[in-house]
Amino acid sequence: MQLELRHLEAVCRIAEAGSLGRAAVRLGVSQPALSAQLRRIERAAGGELFVRGRHGVDPTPLGEFVLSKARRVLGEMDALAAGARAAEPHPTLRLGCILLVLVDGLLGRLDREMEGQEIAVSIEHSVTTLSRMLGAGQYDAIVYGECNDHEVPLPEGTAARTLIPKEPFCVRMSASHPLASRERVELADLAGETWMTMVEDDDGGPEALVGACQKAGFTPTLRYRIADRKMHYDLIAAGRAISVSQPTAPPAEGTVLRPLAGDPITGRIRLAWNRAAVSERRAGLLYRAAGLAYLANVPNNAFLQAWWEARPELHPVLD
Repeated sequence: MQLELRHLEAVCRIAEAGSLGRAAVRLGVSQPALSAQLRRIERAAGGELFVRGRHGVDPTPLGEFVLSKARRVLGEMDALAAGARAAEPHPTLRLGCILLVLVDGLLGRLDREMEGQEIAVSIEHSVTTLSRMLGAGQYDAIVYGECNDHEVPLPEGTAARTLIPKEPFCVRMSASHPLASRERVELADLAGETWMTMVEDDDGGPEALVGACQKAGFTPTLRYRIADRKMHYDLIAAGRAISVSQPTAPPAEGTVLRPLAGDPITGRIRLAWNRAAVSERRAGLLYRAAGLAYLANVPNNAFLQAWWEARPELHPVLD
């Protein structure tokens, strides 16, 4: 087997993550598949690249050598891709997003703020995938979320700007739920519920939910993982599950959105871009379009509107 670019990327991601498990998540593959791939890479390289220990992996001397060469090769390929795109007369701006509420209104905002710019928008269900594709030159910019203290690692050559530094997650439940009449819900009162598992599982959200529930004295029962919004809302309306939700989410028939007391789970929204592909001016226009799309959804929730207006320091600067 000859080493290819994908093999070099895998070696670099393993070194960056410090473990095969974390690297597998970032690469979007299973850990057994990555372990098997590493064994093939090591056979082609002529020896072990990493020493496996109780707390992860460390590169061997051969691994350090391969890593130094791999980073140089991958850097040159990124520069080649960026240079080729820069030579295009009118390159399409490729934007990747996770399924944030603001995405629904983002396309129209982009058309108005960046008139004349051809834009391709794709939705991913993994923040890690977004970051990897940004680093590989498959996206020029990404819009993504992070929960509580989680920080998404970004590839070299990118810049990032926080759009919304904090928003309080809510709980969506059936309109017939016994707690639906409350203005605010205590997390501990939801101990016996069945929860929707978050679609994005690498933005810190699942850990934030489990951690908050454990602090409230219970471990949540996670049963459903459904990306389709209508099916997601129908299950909740039927009383079969509850879910955490962005506070900007729109109303859904048969359900209600209620804030959690003490804001135990919070999120933030960020924009990142490849500096070689997106100018500061275009990044500013992207930021403005995303900010306006978010603000258009604030009135969806009376609780959020009051919470938001009381915290002007969190508002995006759109001038």
